[in-house]
Amino acid sequence: MRVEGQEIKSAHLLDLLIRDYTFKSYDVHFRTGTVHTIHLPANFSGIKVDTAKFRCGSLTRYGAQVKEFHLGIGVTVQPCVERVMVIRQNLGHNWSSIYYANYDLSGYQLVSPILGLLAYNVGGANVNFTNSFELGIHAGEKPITIDFSNASSSSGVNNISRMSPLCASFENDGKVTLKNPVSPNLCVTTRHGHYGLVIKSPPTPPAPPVIEPKGKISLWKVVVGTTIGAALGLFLLGLLLVAMFVKVQKKARMVELERRAYEEEALQVSMVGHIIRAPTAAVTRTMPVIEHDYMPYPT
Repeated sequence: MRVEGQEIKSAHLLDLLIRDYTFKSYDVHFRTGTVHTIHLPANFSGIKVDTAKFRCGSLTRYGAQVKEFHLGIGVTVQPCVERVMVIRQNLGHNWSSIYYANYDLSGYQLVSPILGLLAYNVGGANVNFTNSFELGIHAGEKPITIDFSNASSSSGVNNISRMSPLCASFENDGKVTLKNPVSPNLCVTTRHGHYGLVIKSPPTPPAPPVIEPKGKISLWKVVVGTTIGAALGLFLLGLLLVAMFVKVQKKARMVELERRAYEEEALQVSMVGHIIRAPTAAVTRTMPVIEHDYMPYPT
């Protein structure tokens, strides 16, 4: 079954697929100890694979150079078999990003492609891949060196050595080990695996402040201003209505007090509605008084 490149999310699955394509591309005419280039399908564009077959004893006695990896004298393969197939991977810039999903690289960024060195058994004189399994490569007295000079120059990042990169080792347990390079673009290790150069990610700059264009007011300012203005207007209108009500009540009370005061006065001033009626005096009858004595005339 064909696996599309965009469906691969696991670094381990990618290793297995590269292994299978390498075994299928193997030619019986490949010379032992000679590095050969493997051409992958188009859906793995960007990945470069090279392979070489070694006798375990010869690899330990003489070491080997497989592209960027230099295996010094004394390197061992465990478990030791008669012949071993060494596969070198260069995942390129795009495929190396799969390691961000499989490993915690927070705070760091890759500045080189991931380089891998893996080994598989290939049986005896007659190469048999049906029972192939992964082997371990371990350094002897001298470490295995990885030269990132060519890989870094093709990554598109300029002056990597000036960035003080660190050597990153991606372990099988999901951890990342960081070490200082022994020289610019040169890392060392003691075993097989996947490696790359990383630098600390630059801090994220703060977002620039939003500057409103002159002569324009943002919508939220208009909404807030309108709401505050309406609330203030309603408050003032309420105060005005309360003042008018109090004034009317006060005026009515004064009219009532005036009416009662007039009615209690001695002249009995009364009101008809809001019109004051003229005062009236009590009616008394004046008895006539005879000013001179009445003398009857003599008859």
